[in-house]
Amino acid sequence: MASQPHMPAQLAQPLIRRAVENALLEDLGQAGDLTTQATLSPSATAIAVMNVRQTGIVSGIDLARAAFTLIGDGLEFEAHVADGDLVTPGQDIATIRGNARLIMSAERVALNFMCHMSGISTFTKRFVDEVQGTGAKICCTRKTTPGLRAFEKYAVKCGGGSNHRFGLDDAILIKDNHIAVAGGVRQAVEAAKAFAGHLVAIEVEVDTLEQFGEALDAGATAVLLDNMKPKMLREAVHAAKGSARLEASGGIDLDSVRKVAETGVEFISTSKITMAAVPLDIGLDIKIEL
Repeated sequence: MASQPHMPAQLAQPLIRRAVENALLEDLGQAGDLTTQATLSPSATAIAVMNVRQTGIVSGIDLARAAFTLIGDGLEFEAHVADGDLVTPGQDIATIRGNARLIMSAERVALNFMCHMSGISTFTKRFVDEVQGTGAKICCTRKTTPGLRAFEKYAVKCGGGSNHRFGLDDAILIKDNHIAVAGGVRQAVEAAKAFAGHLVAIEVEVDTLEQFGEALDAGATAVLLDNMKPKMLREAVHAAKGSARLEASGGIDLDSVRKVAETGVEFISTSKITMAAVPLDIGLDIKIEL
């Protein structure tokens, strides 16, 4: 039986519009772009090219497009690549034509989104490449920049990663503090099962094999194995026998992720792909004045 095709991620246009409008308002303030107004004629036109200076994975094209279209009428944005594409130094990724003042005023907002998101996609791809062939999926966490979660999680998918829950409202993840207050793993899982609808997944975080056994016995949908060494992870995978989906997390980096993946866990979550990614170097240059 043929495998299902991997469908590309997509951002909702209202999310893009709201984020880009807020970013433009933040940058323009009350008086607008003083430098551009002081130096460029209102009728000046130009062609500008967005160009990458590092090898990486592109993400954020639609946000860059929105920056140049929401700044005002009179700009044409042409993308030469798509989100998720591999790009190399010197490659042009988009061309913008039209009013020079508008190009200059939207430039930084467009680049801020693209550099940040492309950096996340690029770093995610490094983790994904490290675990290739193991079957493990690299997942992001809720450790994201406030206000940018949807875009950072989208960037993770552009890099070949997977998304963990988006917020507190789309899944139940019972962590150590919940367990402490609830009185134990079993009590917390049983309370969650009594509360949740049948479509809500219940995952519980454990850091010992004893807690792991309790989570399995209580019927958790998934178990997050926190800060466990590969030997303990293998024991958990063997004990579960497929009865729950297993996720490894805690201090996992590029040096350790392959060993973790080889234990047989299905998911590996790390905050590093969103919180430690270095922005991809992308610039904008005026090529031709019309």
